[in-house]
Amino acid sequence: MQRRGALFGMPGGSGSRKMAAGDIGELLVPHMPTIRVPRSGDRVYKNECAFSYDSPNSEGGLYVCMNTFLAFGREHVERHFRKTGQSVYMHLKRHVREIRGASGGALPKRRNSKIFLDLDTDDDLNSDDYEYEDEAKLVIFPDHYEIALPNIEELPALVTIACDAVLSSKSPYRKQDPDTWENELPVSKYANNLTQLDNGVRIPPSGWKCARCDLRENLWLNLTDGSVLCGKWFFDSSGGNGHALEHYRDMGYPLAVKLGTISPDGADVYSFQEEEPVLDPHLAKHLAHFGIDMLHMHGTENGLRDNDIKPRVSEWEVIQETGTKLKPMYGPGYTGLKNLGNSCYLSSVMQAIFSIPEFQRAYVGNLPRIFDYSPLDPTQDFNTQMTKLGHGLLSGQYSKPPVKSELIEQVMKEEHKPQQNGISPRMFKAFVSKSHPEFSSNRQQDAQEFFLHLVNLVERNRIGSENPSDVFRFLVEERIQCCQTRKVRYTERVDYLMQLPVAMEAATNKDELIAYELTRREAEANRRPLPELVRAKIPFSACLQAFSEPENVDDFWSSALQAKSAGVKTSRFASFPEYLVVQIKKFTFGLDWVPKKFDVSIDMPDLLDINHLRARGLQPGEEELPDISPPIVIPDDSKDRLMNQLIDPSDIDESSVMQLAEMGFPLEACRKAVYFTGNMGAEVAFNWIIVHMEEPDFAEPLTMPGYGGAASAGASVFGATGLDNQPPEEIVAIITSMGFHRNQAVQALRATNNNLERALDWIFSHPEFEEDSDFVIEMENNANANIISEAKPEGPRVKDGSGMYELFAFISHMGTSTMSGHYVCHIKKEGRWVIYNDHRVCASERPPKDLGYMYFYHRVPR
Repeated sequence: MQRRGALFGMPGGSGSRKMAAGDIGELLVPHMPTIRVPRSGDRVYKNECAFSYDSPNSEGGLYVCMNTFLAFGREHVERHFRKTGQSVYMHLKRHVREIRGASGGALPKRRNSKIFLDLDTDDDLNSDDYEYEDEAKLVIFPDHYEIALPNIEELPALVTIACDAVLSSKSPYRKQDPDTWENELPVSKYANNLTQLDNGVRIPPSGWKCARCDLRENLWLNLTDGSVLCGKWFFDSSGGNGHALEHYRDMGYPLAVKLGTISPDGADVYSFQEEEPVLDPHLAKHLAHFGIDMLHMHGTENGLRDNDIKPRVSEWEVIQETGTKLKPMYGPGYTGLKNLGNSCYLSSVMQAIFSIPEFQRAYVGNLPRIFDYSPLDPTQDFNTQMTKLGHGLLSGQYSKPPVKSELIEQVMKEEHKPQQNGISPRMFKAFVSKSHPEFSSNRQQDAQEFFLHLVNLVERNRIGSENPSDVFRFLVEERIQCCQTRKVRYTERVDYLMQLPVAMEAATNKDELIAYELTRREAEANRRPLPELVRAKIPFSACLQAFSEPENVDDFWSSALQAKSAGVKTSRFASFPEYLVVQIKKFTFGLDWVPKKFDVSIDMPDLLDINHLRARGLQPGEEELPDISPPIVIPDDSKDRLMNQLIDPSDIDESSVMQLAEMGFPLEACRKAVYFTGNMGAEVAFNWIIVHMEEPDFAEPLTMPGYGGAASAGASVFGATGLDNQPPEEIVAIITSMGFHRNQAVQALRATNNNLERALDWIFSHPEFEEDSDFVIEMENNANANIISEAKPEGPRVKDGSGMYELFAFISHMGTSTMSGHYVCHIKKEGRWVIYNDHRVCASERPPKDLGYMYFYHRVPR
């Protein structure tokens, strides 16, 4: 054991001394009550810091608290020690050394026998070029005593058991979301160094047949020699004759891919040697060896390419700018996000969000305060995880150009410092998607739905007096005219994005589209090559015109008739947001209810003027419908519950809220519907919406007496349920009677949802609370301002201004529906466009602005 300060840059860190086993035991005795053995259900974080993206691969390694099992990088472990008093941490470090020969060449491959950490990293542990070695030790704060592990003879039995349990624990995300991980596949150990024969074999796009029999289904392509052979026979007489397995036994070629499953997202790969389905991270290269381009393939089970039916080649190529030499970008604001498996929808939205200054200031600008006042488990706090992600994307700390030559000292030590290529949003995704049935899965999702889900979370977790999501909020004026009485009703609702319909009837190349469709059908019928794809060209002005056209309403509640009637509805902007998000409604359903996507090119403008869509209100000569609400209809089985037990606004079922919001209803209205129907589910809440959607305050935030304003207001930086949620005075009095200041009591109760026992724990775990008096005063002022606003409601928070906008970002989708495919984001930074394609960030050469799905505009002076 040694006492060292070198890890923290402390003087005197080079000294070390050997201590007897009794000395180590004596040193640990005061800390034994705080050392725990992980139990079933405990989440042990060994891969990632709770506040940053430091990992065991980082220069300073990772510190795992032996009580909470949270992990912290070198920069943040002292904060956790000061806040909690926990002194014993396990320090994990993975050393990477480049293998060099005497002449500078690589040495023969060595077995990485010093690997014992089960980490979710991108390390290629079978690489010929690098050698990995894991190191673990206990560190005791504040003196930074170090005890090397394993140290079974000298450590107390409890400590040894706890250390073994931590080291052998699995990923916390596997424990949290077992269903999400059930289909996770391992990377084949043969993928990195797979031998491929240069035998001239080229695989045709269709017409495959087993080389040893006449079977034309369940065919597998061997990735070494290009043989096409049938799979194994199944008990139900389906499958094949097992010729692919026989070929492996004869030749020893380990990997094969199933034909008909190849798509830009991957394919089914099987390892005969490992006897299980696997992942091949170099699949595109291995397929290209036999003339197969993954970007041109969309798999179907019958052996025909999906391209033979619905060609989508150019969309994938154009959006990802395939074929152009893209220059990688590094530094602050140019950090990519690694794909966790269909997580590109999240990555694209978050890249766009954190390119907005208001979000940068709200989270990264408040980083010290948000981190200092985070709850005891920062992995479960929205504001902490948003700040962590924002800092990771904007700091440049995880986006550094590759070093061409190592420093002399580093070469002498054979120590390799790998350049981190992007960050993994696993912790962020696990938190923001929990309790959501779709986003918590590994399936592809709709970026627009995730955007609304994120806005909802931001609304519920306010920081100070303003919400950064306010920049998206705007009011929509809806005018409905009763077809029988000709009277009108004007209402306003809150919205966060402009949904623009695709005016297919306005295509400027109709003749070309008709000719293409006829040729395509003929080619398909005769199994001939398909013609080159023709995409519909739609003028943006036509889509904007379709947005403002009247819409027929069949079930409009006419207060003049006291009955439902037909009506005509038009929508206009009652206010213009600071940032306008435009969604192109490309996705729809066919007559057979099969999801489909309009393959269109829309000439989206760089400068957008929508001032002509400004609402005008009641016009001269119009007669307004009387303000009489329709009767309230509530299912009988829920009436008693609603009359006697209203739910806490903080307990609203958010999954039901999002189901309703995805139907196009305003977010605040959805929250009210779920609240007033007692969390009875989306169907019951939908009925409430239908009945109340014509009410003037339909889309206004939920306000309940005793909850201090809008119930949609979320947690503060302390993890509270809302700054405007004043704790009960009787509980405040109990805490102050114990000798604590009123400010401490109020903030502790807010941070723990008015739970007395948890509030006391919060006070003891935040001894630095009184030191940041300015922050306390600011929080109190914000709370007081909210109390005043409750007495004098000012309406929804909007930032009205000019309707002139400039494009600064857009998200594009490739694929046939939102449930499949891939998302890419383009952002204009420092005067040029940049493409964010998962972890790859490059300067864009040809930004495909006409193929976007979501567009982000910021207001400009007129």
